[in-house]
Amino acid sequence: MWLHREVRLRPYRRGFHLITSSVVDALPELREIQVGLLHVFIKHTSASITINENADPDVPADMESAVNAVAPEDFPYTHTVEGPDDMPAHVKSVLIGSSVSIPIHAGKLCLGTWQGIYLGEHRDRASGRTLVCTLHGDASSP
Repeated sequence: MWLHREVRLRPYRRGFHLITSSVVDALPELREIQVGLLHVFIKHTSASITINENADPDVPADMESAVNAVAPEDFPYTHTVEGPDDMPAHVKSVLIGSSVSIPIHAGKLCLGTWQGIYLGEHRDRASGRTLVCTLHGDASSP
């Protein structure tokens, strides 16, 4: 089975946001897959997708602080036409990445106990973001 679906996320404030349930809820066909792979790609250059710890609420705050230290707004960027948060957002997106691939087994994502899918929203006033989800797998029993 191959499935391609675009998932529109609501606007989020700047920071890291757990979106695992939004992705899974948008793909009910996932439950049919015995062995497969889910690829999630974000169609934006000022936001990112990553997998990280989903248990401690300090983790997203610390991730935001760390990427702000690596790509600060007060750096002397040349590209400034879209505001002071735009170029740092592009740098953060490059560092974190625009996609993740997650194995599937028995109808579930093979994430670790403390792992979840995060949206890294790097703009102060971003609109909703669009994900491209490609599901590939075998729906038959082993």
